[in-house]
Amino acid sequence: MAPPRQLHWAPFMLLMLLLVAAPSGGGATDADVLLKFKSSLSNADAPLNNWNASIRPPCNGSFSNWAGIICDDGGNVFGLRLENMSLAGIIDVDTLVGLRTLRSLSFMNNSFEGPMPKVNELGAIRVLYLSLNRFSGEILDDAFQGMNSLRKVHLARNQFTGKIPSSLVALTRLMELSLEGNQFEGNIPDFPQRKWTLFNLANNHLDGRIPTTLSNLNSSSFLGNKDLCGKPLGPCKNSKMKGYIVIIAILVVAVAALGAIGACLFIRGRRTQTYEYGMAGEKEGRPHKNFAANTVAGQKKGQSTDEYRKGENGKLYFVRNDRDTFDLQDLLRAGAEVLGSGSFGSSYKAVLLSGPAVVVKRFRQMNNMGKEQFYDHMTRLGRLSHPNLLPLVAFYFTKEEKLLISDFAENGSLASHLHANRTPGQPGLDWPTRLKIIKGVARGLACLYREFPGLTLPHGHLKSSNVLLDHTFRPLLSEYALVPAVNKEHAQQYMAAYKSPELAQLDRTTKKTDVWCLGILILELLTGRFPANYLRHGRGENEDLATWVNSVVREEWTGEVFDIDMKGIKDSEEEMLKLLKIGMCCCECNVGRRWELREALEKIEELKERDPEEGYYSSCASEGDIYSSRAMTEEDFSFLS
Repeated sequence: MAPPRQLHWAPFMLLMLLLVAAPSGGGATDADVLLKFKSSLSNADAPLNNWNASIRPPCNGSFSNWAGIICDDGGNVFGLRLENMSLAGIIDVDTLVGLRTLRSLSFMNNSFEGPMPKVNELGAIRVLYLSLNRFSGEILDDAFQGMNSLRKVHLARNQFTGKIPSSLVALTRLMELSLEGNQFEGNIPDFPQRKWTLFNLANNHLDGRIPTTLSNLNSSSFLGNKDLCGKPLGPCKNSKMKGYIVIIAILVVAVAALGAIGACLFIRGRRTQTYEYGMAGEKEGRPHKNFAANTVAGQKKGQSTDEYRKGENGKLYFVRNDRDTFDLQDLLRAGAEVLGSGSFGSSYKAVLLSGPAVVVKRFRQMNNMGKEQFYDHMTRLGRLSHPNLLPLVAFYFTKEEKLLISDFAENGSLASHLHANRTPGQPGLDWPTRLKIIKGVARGLACLYREFPGLTLPHGHLKSSNVLLDHTFRPLLSEYALVPAVNKEHAQQYMAAYKSPELAQLDRTTKKTDVWCLGILILELLTGRFPANYLRHGRGENEDLATWVNSVVREEWTGEVFDIDMKGIKDSEEEMLKLLKIGMCCCECNVGRRWELREALEKIEELKERDPEEGYYSSCASEGDIYSSRAMTEEDFSFLS
């Protein structure tokens, strides 16, 4: 009986041997798949010249041997990051299906064109970045069907047309959607309510009412779509009224023409004229005849310009000795334009008849100090002299309103350079400029800590809109050391320091709160993203910029956080990563683990830049003293001990 039993098992053992000997997946390794994929690309030889399986495999554990490959701990290909390589050709999705562990895919800033790749064949990927290419045409409605693991979809600045595919709505894990700068049209799909970390549909051809589930987002997510309406944009108009509006517009033009003729006759008999503009109607950059025309609008009803001129003896108080003085009459006659309206009040650029332009800021929420205390504090601010602090030149005091007058910064605010809408391809601030800016900010902040050791918040309102840039892009801190003068309720609602985590944890600010603001500013500078926490009032639970950066660094690749519009980064990645770490350590939520200002300043000064003044520090001095540019020493940090 034994021989037949052996014969019975022989075919089974032979089959097992064949199965073991057969290569899995039809013999295609990750290296085979990648090399086949490379053959479908154009211009790939130079950027992917180390893709060579005969020399080394793509992954050595979690370390990548091949350019643009992200590896997991098991030595498998986890992601492709083929960005900024001028690649073209075809994204061969059918071949990429062979990468069973592929979860992240980025082809940003290349030269791919044609229709949207059939990415839904890669059902397990979590991240898809195709921004800044030349993809065009309509995206099929089911293009993302079944991609239930997708968390981030970035298709910005291509040439896509048609409607936004409804299959995006069904992706329950989607937290980032970037479709700006295309030609999408039609209505916005009804996305369910969720906690978006990024949502941007700006600069398309979308129309109709914004879904209520998106009404709590910032208006910048929808700008550039002229036919969109509803919160957070303006209210939708009744289409039945359009005919009436046209008729009314014609009548208005006719009346305006007659009014212009009458005005000309009237003006001939008048020497001067007073204009009143309500503050709510002021537009940024709007020119006005003179500064008096702006300021009179802010007075109590019935208060005349003459009464405003009198104020407290009708006098401007100058706090510096190195400026030509002028009186209030000169200021009221100066040509002026509205620069903007901030959390404290409006700002104006006033061009004096005999002198340079100055900026006048109106403060309505400064009743926390009496007259003498206010005078003393402003005089102290005026004595500060540091190349990274915007000098206070003069001030005007009344019980209900204060004016602070400072120099005019030619290049506006850092915020305007980071977040203003630019045309595709227009470069943003380059890396050397950003590093120069953050070094200057740190030095200015160090000066404030030294001059105001008794203040918990030596700055208190440090954010990108309060970092101004002169004609050389040298940073100038503004709105500093104002916490003692501002009404507490207003400060807690609007000032940057009161958006810090310690308000929720400890119900107070600390000496490290300005450090948190510095950290957020660093992250904003590196990522180009606006800190969402500054948009909320009170203690909301919205995810802030620091949380987003931490999540990206933890879950994906670190380089993903950097602003795609930042140029001049060649050979600077190491310094950028160092600054990123500094920013993250400065805005650590746990105050105990957060860096001290001293450590942050030392690390920032160590960063290398391509500037002849690399590593130099301008010391803080009061007016009349001599300050010099020199290397930082232990003495400079003594006030932080």
